[in-house]
Amino acid sequence: QVQVVESGGGLVQAGGSLRLSCVASGTTFRFNFMGWYRQSPGKQREWVATSLSDGFTNYADSVKGRFTISRDNAKNTVSLQMNSLKPEDTAVYYCRARSPAYDYWGQGTQVTVSS
Repeated sequence: QVQVVESGGGLVQAGGSLRLSCVASGTTFRFNFMGWYRQSPGKQREWVATSLSDGFTNYADSVKGRFTISRDNAKNTVSLQMNSLKPEDTAVYYCRARSPAYDYWGQGTQVTVSS
């Protein structure tokens, strides 16, 4: 059974950095899409960053230039390096692993940025 598990969240001051990690375990299948989303209290879940198996990456405008997504296809892992964090980055961050036939989400990891 496939499990998607995030780690690395925590509390950081504005301007600081955090690195989130995600592993999709229980399968050797290579997901076409792995990415990150986030949800703040009272808001809808929003897309943050994409990593495709061919190396393509993309970012939401709100994090472009501050966040970097990286991926290890062999290990089915994806990471999100978050620099220059702002209080508005505070959210639960979710990892997603998707292919045309499968779509898995993690349980989320809390990131809190204090001002």
